[in-house]
Amino acid sequence: MSDFDIAVSVALGIGLAAATGLRLFLPFLVASLAAYSGHLPLSENFAWLGTLPAVILLSVATVVEILAYYIPGIDNLLDALATPAAFVAGTIVSAAVITDLPPLVKWAAAVIAGGGIAGLTQSVTAITRAKSTAFTGGLGNPAVATVELGGSLLVSLLALAAPLLTLAAIILVLWLALRWLRRVSRSGKQPSKV
Repeated sequence: MSDFDIAVSVALGIGLAAATGLRLFLPFLVASLAAYSGHLPLSENFAWLGTLPAVILLSVATVVEILAYYIPGIDNLLDALATPAAFVAGTIVSAAVITDLPPLVKWAAAVIAGGGIAGLTQSVTAITRAKSTAFTGGLGNPAVATVELGGSLLVSLLALAAPLLTLAAIILVLWLALRWLRRVSRSGKQPSKV
């Protein structure tokens, strides 16, 4: 496998991992469908992801997760649960698609890059939802859920189609999101003028 192929494989893993930070099950479903249809090679130990039972189970889990994020209160609870789960999911989905690397290198990349980007993405979305809840009383949360759902689907599909471009876009979006959150946090902490 060439260095370029390895870079594409790692970028694909990072792209799918970032999408798990927005929705845990949707990127797995996209990867499962791609593998089941023969369009995505999986690591040897993750062949189960490309099976019909996996497609069915992930479809059900995805629908339940999507619907749950539209229920006020449940969405914030899910964020509390999804933050640590995103790290694990990002690691697993990265390891599943990073092929032809020695196990130590693959798992190091999956944990550091995949798990790290999934955890960072989920943290940004959890903070965004918390701020939406505080500023809108939860009325803005369905809009946040819709953006997260669309983002997860878009990033998952783009990661399959153009992994390196997706990686660059993820870095840019996370940088912009962190700047925005920093700005919002600063404006909320400034003392009011009398």
